Amino acid sequence: MDSALIHFPPMGVYETLFKFLDATGKYMGTEGTHPWAQGFPLTTPIPGGPDIPTSISFTHTDLKYPPATGGKELLEAIRDYYNHFYGSSITTDNVAIFAGGRPGIYTTLAFLKPEFRVLIEETEYTPYWDALKLLGRDHAIIPSNPYNRFRPSLSDYQGFAAPSFVVKSNPCNPTGVTWRGETLKQLVDFCKEEGRGGLFDEAYEFFQTGEPDSAMRYVGDIDKTNLFVVSAATKGLQAPGLRVGWVVASKQNIELFRNFSSIAMGGVARPSQICTAGLLQLQRAKQAREAIGAFYGSQRARYGEALTELGFELFTGDGGFYHWGRLPGGLTADEFNERLFKHEAAILPGTLCDMFRRGSASPLASFVRFSFGPLKQESFDSDVAILRAALG
Repeated sequence: MDSALIHFPPMGVYETLFKFLDATGKYMGTEGTHPWAQGFPLTTPIPGGPDIPTSISFTHTDLKYPPATGGKELLEAIRDYYNHFYGSSITTDNVAIFAGGRPGIYTTLAFLKPEFRVLIEETEYTPYWDALKLLGRDHAIIPSNPYNRFRPSLSDYQGFAAPSFVVKSNPCNPTGVTWRGETLKQLVDFCKEEGRGGLFDEAYEFFQTGEPDSAMRYVGDIDKTNLFVVSAATKGLQAPGLRVGWVVASKQNIELFRNFSSIAMGGVARPSQICTAGLLQLQRAKQAREAIGAFYGSQRARYGEALTELGFELFTGDGGFYHWGRLPGGLTADEFNERLFKHEAAILPGTLCDMFRRGSASPLASFVRFSFGPLKQESFDSDVAILRAALG
């Protein structure tokens, strides 16, 4: 019998995971595999970083339905985090809790008024395409390709009339290009204009060269904007398995998210919220921000040097935990993966980050996103050996 449901393929990263499973019989990320296609950090302590909890204390009352608004401890921890590190003045009424960052992004786009045209960069985080496609959202592409070295400017956005709505990962996944300081402030100011808005996906906030920056530093009175700042416990807090994310926005917009939670989500697991609140305690967060930036900055440098020596043309920015580059010798990413599968390794093909989804005709067909997020320091030599063998 034919399915009663509309068919839709898996999100880009999972497309690669499933191909890897078919080729190797293993799920990428399990012991012995080389998960260079995946976007998760180490879940063990890093040099200079805080301890990682391995247990959660909760009571029988925490097994009841969680509040649709989010738990008090986590809401207060998120409020205090942004107010302390970025000088914002939000309250707990400016925060909505989701089961990860992606649900918050998807929900924002689902409720975006149809007259707002989404402005999205040509090379971006793969599920943005899926969300825009599934929701049928009108959108325009901001050039981000080899010709501008994947570094669009504010003027590229200013060419589009209001009403418009920016969707942007910052630092960018996959390129690592990061808008900071005055440049970030100008983009935030643009999104604050009448008839405009924007969603800043800051999953990789901690993974920046130097002190982390955030759109929250430049928002001002968020209740007078249509700005949405999204983050999660997934990356900087090294806890992807908790499945906890949040959106910071105006009280009016947060009320809509809480209404949605009551209809479609039913809140987020209390034990996960309790654990995340502890991870965000200010002294611990300070230690994590510093250690994450230092450790992953060193990893970015050493893998960047190795990839360049192997012939990759790198376009990587100074954020995130990916290298973004073009393969040598006209090799396509799909061909490269076929070789890597034999070594139980894989990368994310650049075509899956193409918001035009041009497939093999894409200018990103020879580009790869190489993740060093889950890699331990001691795996470096064997990683490079596999890369060399696959390129040979």
